[in-house]
Amino acid sequence: MTEQTQQPMTQEQREEWVKAQFQRANKHLAENGVLFHSVVTEESRYLVPFVAVWKLKALDEKFYWVMSGDLPADYTLYENASNAREAIKYFSMQWQLKAENIRQSGTQDKTQLEFAGLLQARAENLFNMQAAEQLWKD
Repeated sequence: MTEQTQQPMTQEQREEWVKAQFQRANKHLAENGVLFHSVVTEESRYLVPFVAVWKLKALDEKFYWVMSGDLPADYTLYENASNAREAIKYFSMQWQLKAENIRQSGTQDKTQLEFAGLLQARAENLFNMQAAEQLWKD
């Protein structure tokens, strides 16, 4: 979620971005053993080109929030957040904890420490997004 001077996306580019993020979210779930049944589109949100949050119903009849975009893909059970905005806040808090746990582990692994930095930066951006009232007006 870097600040860049770029041309506004066309509607076609926005649709392609959403489609790509949907595929990425599905792949992430499948890699974690969760196969989805359907999407609750009216509760899913897309803040193009930064983040997409999908509410998906899995084959096991459970609902999940799945996030993808200009950040690591992640998912959680629906019970952890009542809406997409709260899901973003949930992921932000979880990522801050994960980043801190990596730092506190004493690891000297450069890749892990860089990942902790990425998580922290994205967590801060997510927190700011969920706090920005203008992004959540219907």
